[in-house]
Amino acid sequence: MRIAVLTSGILPIPAVKGGAVENLIDFYLEYNEKHRLHNITVYSVSDPLTKNHPALNSDINHYHYIEIWSIWSKIRKHIHKFIHGEDYYHYTIEYYLYQALKDIRKKNYDIVVIENRPGYTLKVADFTKGKIVIHLHNDFLNKDTKNATNIYSNAWRIITVSDFISNQVKTIENNDNKCITVNNGISLHDFSTTHSKPQSRSSLGLTNEDFVIVYSGRINKDKGIAELVEAITLLKSYNNIKLLVIGGSFFGDNNNDNPYITSLKKMAQQLGDRIVFTGFVPYSMVPGYLKIADIAVIPSQWEEPFGLTCLEAMAMGLPIIATKRGGIPEILKDHFAIVLQTGSDFVKNLSERIVELYKNPAKRKEMGQASFLESQKYDKGKYAEEFFKALTY
Repeated sequence: MRIAVLTSGILPIPAVKGGAVENLIDFYLEYNEKHRLHNITVYSVSDPLTKNHPALNSDINHYHYIEIWSIWSKIRKHIHKFIHGEDYYHYTIEYYLYQALKDIRKKNYDIVVIENRPGYTLKVADFTKGKIVIHLHNDFLNKDTKNATNIYSNAWRIITVSDFISNQVKTIENNDNKCITVNNGISLHDFSTTHSKPQSRSSLGLTNEDFVIVYSGRINKDKGIAELVEAITLLKSYNNIKLLVIGGSFFGDNNNDNPYITSLKKMAQQLGDRIVFTGFVPYSMVPGYLKIADIAVIPSQWEEPFGLTCLEAMAMGLPIIATKRGGIPEILKDHFAIVLQTGSDFVKNLSERIVELYKNPAKRKEMGQASFLESQKYDKGKYAEEFFKALTY
């Protein structure tokens, strides 16, 4: 089949600047290159880092780049905004979509895949006779979504990353027959206890005697890092329990001048060197940081659509403490994870569970082994295989 892929219109493909959605696109393109299933064209924003990327040599995956950062493009974006207004998304995204649709209109695609921008559907339907597939990574399509009924009716299939997201879509149509859940995957080669080189504990101010809790991911209020820091403050008598916070507020962010992260660091000051903030870490280096941890905590306070960080911690053989929010309970099982309710008692319960695992190395070892074994279900190849099955189901 001839397939067009519309990205979120912010980060490039290949995923040279990271991005969860962008990495997942790379995974199914890599699978397509290997198995030669379909002729795929990805419409991506341009970036100098993609220029000599080896993926561009493919004769089955094609990359159509749209310039949005040059001076001339910025002028054209503002002209687009003046003529069309903001439309459904920010005018920069709408400009990307408009440029992509001008080319899509010339092509005879069998399927147009929309990555995590359901609002695109309203315009894509006017530019192609191909089937429209929405690949939803977030809770962006439910009964409260703008133009939800029109978006739903124009979609031929809706692939979601979790049953939680599927159930949100079904608030539009109770008798839904369009949603298919395809869980995300990761590179089990990259996130591997055998292939990953550990980061030096000493370079982070940690010792081999420290009990290291790791949080990895974007840092914002919804992710629950403030609650995690509060939990550590309740453990003042456990001097060798340390928290390693990996990530920035957005991809590539070095945390400078971010008010929320500044407030977290101020909270952490009372604990001295017991909380370490790394700032943004390139995705390729994350496994090495996870490898030096004893447990992972994923304290999300929002309805997490899926939770790739769960898979990453599992693949590194870590026991996990997480929250019962969104799609997380679909991934984490009792024999390798402790899944807590959020609410007024969350910080207290979290601190108690941390101590429980701290005092029980045998339980940690058992949970870590089970965590690793469960992770093997989520290889990127399996994800890509199921994704392409959903396109032809």
